Amino acid sequence: MKVLEAVFGPGPNVFTEKLLSLALLPTVVTSTPSSAAKVCTLQNIFQPGFVAKGDYVIGGIFPIHYNQEMPDLNCTYRPPPVKCNGFDPRAFRWAQTMRLAVEEINQSTELLPNKTLGYKIFDSCAYPLTGQRAALAVLNGLSENDSPMCSGASPLLSVIGESGSALSILLSRILQPFRIPVISYFSSCACLSDRRKYPTFFRVIPSDDYQVKAIAQLLVRFNWTWVGLVRGDREYGRFAVEGLLRELQGTKVCVAYQEIIPLLYNRHRTLEIIQVMRSSSAKVVVLFSAEGEMAPFLRDYMMQNITGIQWVASEAWVTASVFAGSEYYPYMGGTIGFGIRKGHISRLSDYLQTVNPQMYPNNVLVKELWEALYGCSPSLSSGSQLPPCSGQESLLEQHSAYMNTSSPRVAYNVYKAVYAIAYSLHNLLHCQHGSGPFQNNSCAQSNNIHPWQLQYYLQEVTFNIAGEEVNFDLKGDSIPYYDIINWQRGTGGNIEFVNVGLFDGTKPAGEELVIQEDRIIWAGHQSEVPVSVCSASCRPGSRKAVRHREPVCCFDCVPCDSGKISNQTNSVECTFCPEDFWSNEDRTACIPKKVEFLAYDSLGIALTVISVVGACLTIAVFAVFFYHRNTAIVRVNNSELSFFILFALTLCFLCTLVFIGEPTSWSCMLRHTAFSITFSLCFSCILGKTLVVLAAFTATRPGDNIMRWLGPKQQRVIILSCTLVQVVICTAWLIDAPPFPSRNTHYEHSKIILECSVGSSLAFWCVLGYIGLQACLSFVLAFLARKLPGNFNEAKFITFSMLIFCAVWLAFIPAYISSPGNYADAVESFAILASSFGLLFCMFAPKCYIILLKPEKNTKQHLMGK
Repeated sequence: MKVLEAVFGPGPNVFTEKLLSLALLPTVVTSTPSSAAKVCTLQNIFQPGFVAKGDYVIGGIFPIHYNQEMPDLNCTYRPPPVKCNGFDPRAFRWAQTMRLAVEEINQSTELLPNKTLGYKIFDSCAYPLTGQRAALAVLNGLSENDSPMCSGASPLLSVIGESGSALSILLSRILQPFRIPVISYFSSCACLSDRRKYPTFFRVIPSDDYQVKAIAQLLVRFNWTWVGLVRGDREYGRFAVEGLLRELQGTKVCVAYQEIIPLLYNRHRTLEIIQVMRSSSAKVVVLFSAEGEMAPFLRDYMMQNITGIQWVASEAWVTASVFAGSEYYPYMGGTIGFGIRKGHISRLSDYLQTVNPQMYPNNVLVKELWEALYGCSPSLSSGSQLPPCSGQESLLEQHSAYMNTSSPRVAYNVYKAVYAIAYSLHNLLHCQHGSGPFQNNSCAQSNNIHPWQLQYYLQEVTFNIAGEEVNFDLKGDSIPYYDIINWQRGTGGNIEFVNVGLFDGTKPAGEELVIQEDRIIWAGHQSEVPVSVCSASCRPGSRKAVRHREPVCCFDCVPCDSGKISNQTNSVECTFCPEDFWSNEDRTACIPKKVEFLAYDSLGIALTVISVVGACLTIAVFAVFFYHRNTAIVRVNNSELSFFILFALTLCFLCTLVFIGEPTSWSCMLRHTAFSITFSLCFSCILGKTLVVLAAFTATRPGDNIMRWLGPKQQRVIILSCTLVQVVICTAWLIDAPPFPSRNTHYEHSKIILECSVGSSLAFWCVLGYIGLQACLSFVLAFLARKLPGNFNEAKFITFSMLIFCAVWLAFIPAYISSPGNYADAVESFAILASSFGLLFCMFAPKCYIILLKPEKNTKQHLMGK
């Protein structure tokens, strides 16, 4: 019982104890304490399927059946052994491959010369309980005479098995106390690489760590970002799914659902799984399961008539011949997966032909093979319900489940495992005394070899079969290499397993996967790669927005904001364009921002024409005044000041031209200074003229000399002084913080507005304020003189012109502040032109009217009136 506790762990529950007792019944030995010598007696016999004697014996355990019939465990009578059902010709072929390899080795003159290998091959029925029975039976001899007390080395040197990972875990734990090495041909669970738990385990199939890495790369390669996971309820499926989830971390692949096929098949649970698959938007399903677990699941799956699922198969079932029938193709056609590397065994086909009921008349397994292949019974037993046959029928190619030897995969692994033992044993027997690997440089005794001694040589063995190098790493794993298999329709309607690529785990990262995509037929007999995504890809110009409480693969596509772009599919973020660039309409590229300024377009040309027209009118008025300079109306209103005003107005009209065109350093400095100085000159003249008018009509007493202080010289001094103040302000402005061209990107982000920055806001408003002060003084003085006597009192017209000027510029201030770039320049140009036209028409239109149209009124008497 201590050995059993070491194997299975302490404290089993009641159900485990019953199963364990049932497993041990055929093999447990008992000793009779009353006898002088302890005699071992077999309580029951579990006969192997095939046996051969030899100098060294190895075991083989294969799942020749895939279903079980459990006995009643009511403990009122001795339970019968578990009955195995469902004969698997494929696994039977694996067992025959082991026999062939042993025969080849025994016939070889180079490998183990003068030594022979024997074997014992048992059926595990692909179930842990019967697997325990096979594991314990392989330790015993075939009869009581072959079961001596454990006084020397074990007669069993190694065991080849098992198929499933769960059964290999069980087998390794049972044999571990005896230090018997196990070589598996089909157990790929990554958990078996743990040398602390399974120190005697080896395998000639790659670990699932590489398989899940290959599957993850396959999903990424075909952009399958939304997949379902289905697994069997055993260690193989559990560890494979855990490994795949680790590999998918950091990729764009998400798992839509995870479902488990129950170990004890439950149709209700299966239908629930199928309903999840039917309702999910994931069209790619990865399945980790043994073919025995899958068979009833797929039967119910096909009954539900579900199509369009792209299956990704693990190596456990991707080459299972049991699913090669034509009835599977509408539902499983297009399956892609990773299979064990195929090899070539030259004599296998001929050897399989020799296995028939006539050669082995008493072998139950051969009888079941014939029943499975031909549907007839080769024996004359009356209990068979099948029609009789001779047992000499020829094995044909249509019996592919058994005779498929063109590309052996699992059988090739069995073949390599036998040769691995043979080469290791060969190296052990050829050890040189005094240079051995064991204590005191000793070698193993050829007539008393311990299994742990053979394990040392297994760890170190390296040999070649058909050009392929076979060895084991420190974890007992073999070289990671897979064929990529695609299920396609054959000529007869059956499924053919077509090789469409490979995965070589020895190559650098990113170069392991090689696929011939043009050779693949996908689900539904399609030639285009299926699409399996939770959300359609976000096109360039948009970004992904993950949905709340959903996987990252489920997202909405949100258009990029203005000024941002995404030029790749499925962008996570939109990137800002550089400062001088803006997003195009599709938000896929940054284009140079549109540059705007008051150019010579429709608006600029209109302002230019108005400016030139205003200047020409002013010059025309100047010409009229100059031509009629000796007339009363020109002389009475101080012709010199009038000419100064007309000259200043001409400059005012022309200075608007500086505001049109791309701003430069010179044009920016000239704009405001020219405008301010010319308007200051104009208002200085108007101020002087208003003072003269007011003084002339208020000097009522004889001898009053007020006009003496407003003579021509004094008027020039007033004009020069008032203008000089503005010149000083502008000079200080240009020296301290002159206006400069700037690029305004803040008002409208999609454009670059070229404008002139004032440099100093204080100086700018001082300039405008001074002009406003002059205008206000002129307005006040003119307003006071508006009712003075005379038929032509110029003060009235100055008052109107000042009203227009003030109205224009009061409206200008808020419009200027709220207008950007070229519009601000246009507003300022319009204000200059409007106020200039106001001054020109209010002050000079009446005079021109009299000069040109009413010359009779252009006399001193008429102008003096009363």
